[in-house]
Amino acid sequence: MTNLIHISDFTFQFAGYGHYKVTYTSPVTLKSYSTTINNMSIIDATKNEDEPKKTDLLELKRICKSK
Repeated sequence: MTNLIHISDFTFQFAGYGHYKVTYTSPVTLKSYSTTINNMSIIDATKNEDEPKKTDLLELKRICKSK
């Protein structure tokens, strides 16, 4: 079974000029992973899009889980 990733799995909180605190919550395990991101290109590609690409969401998930 493949798990789909959605923008609703993420929460974005403004953390200062050019920074966002992003929290990813796994829909299966309900574990949360947080990090502060200053990469505005990935924020623009996910948070500010109506329908973000799956690859962008997976990249944001990778960033959240790696830090």
